Amino acid sequence: MTKKTREPRRGFAELGGRWLIAAQIASAVAIVLTVGIYAASLPVYYHQRLILSESATGADPAAVRASLAEASLSVGFYAAYGVITAMVFAAVCLGIGALIFWRRPGDPMALLVALTLVLMIVNGSPPVGVLGATHPLFELANDTLSLLGAACLYLVFYLFPDGHFVPRWTRWLVLTLLAFAVPTAFFPGSLLDWETWPSWLGLPFYFGLLGSGVAAQVYRYRRVSTTSQRRQTKWVVFGLTVALLGFIGTILLGELFSSQLNRTWLLDEILDDLVITIFLLLIPVLVGVAILRSRLFDIDVLINRTLVYGTLTVLLAGVYEGSIVLLQEVFRTVTGQQSGLAIVASTLVIAALFTPFRRRIQSFIDRRFYRSKYDARKTLEAFSTRLRDETDLQTLNNDLVGVVRETMRPAHVSLWLRADTALRGKGSGGKP
Repeated sequence: MTKKTREPRRGFAELGGRWLIAAQIASAVAIVLTVGIYAASLPVYYHQRLILSESATGADPAAVRASLAEASLSVGFYAAYGVITAMVFAAVCLGIGALIFWRRPGDPMALLVALTLVLMIVNGSPPVGVLGATHPLFELANDTLSLLGAACLYLVFYLFPDGHFVPRWTRWLVLTLLAFAVPTAFFPGSLLDWETWPSWLGLPFYFGLLGSGVAAQVYRYRRVSTTSQRRQTKWVVFGLTVALLGFIGTILLGELFSSQLNRTWLLDEILDDLVITIFLLLIPVLVGVAILRSRLFDIDVLINRTLVYGTLTVLLAGVYEGSIVLLQEVFRTVTGQQSGLAIVASTLVIAALFTPFRRRIQSFIDRRFYRSKYDARKTLEAFSTRLRDETDLQTLNNDLVGVVRETMRPAHVSLWLRADTALRGKGSGGKP
């Protein structure tokens, strides 16, 4: 009598057969429903902005109308601008999600990411929110899709990129999040609705669970992921980081320079929406790259340049603002009035500081974040200098072995030189 062996449990990444077909059908239904609701919300959203409804503009209609008149903009432009901005973001998310769904229909992780990208167009979307306020049925559909989008996002946090829970106990964290997300979406005001909890309790609970997803990704990256999976993770993290920093930076810079540029509230809103939409589009684009590209581009170069020029932009913006304030105070003290020369002088200061700042920031980031590559580059540069002057073969052999050991750090290094017997035979007059 033979003892039956239990088959190992298959994770999310190994879905197949009927389960995979069911996942494909469910994803397709959710995508079609999302696109249908979003398409139905756009005409309603346009009409509400056209009549300057407070639910669509988020401000007093009279104030919006006065700002439009001050900026010499029509109500039709204002309404169309909001709809077009929303449509561009939705089109990119939907297009990349559909492309992933079409190119990787047999990959459960790709299906989950595709569904998450499509559901991004309804989570917190102003058009869908305006539509939900018109009828309870649309509000229920919006809540359902928002809950589904949140659940998919939680799963992506804990499953990306290989489709397994790492560590395995993180699956219980997902169930905990869903256990509180369902009553928050459908039973507001209940005991499990964390939005009604005191801020000292609700915020740590919510961000603690989300932080556990970030911690799981860090653990996966350092302990489990392969080289290709690490590159995928870098692309996604890079997109999320740039989008978040761009969102925060746009708000801060808008507050910083609005008084200097004499911009109105309306122009601030229009420009902020445009810039924030551009930054947010990096999320679906780079997620699509991470999923669809089997041989990813070198992300480290892109991250390095982003760190350098992002830091440079922040520093130069601070110097520019500080120099304007300082020079205006000097002119006000000397002449009793402000002068446009302060802006000209500040611009010249920024132009003069750009190159030295960039070099110092590049050197600092290379030493701090890319130490091994920085040391390897310095070592290779020093070796190339010695190579031009050294003529002793044995010394060059020793230098080459030392450079390889220092830059690549292999377990063992040996150098073998093949004798060119053909040339040696010709030179001696004998046969090779």
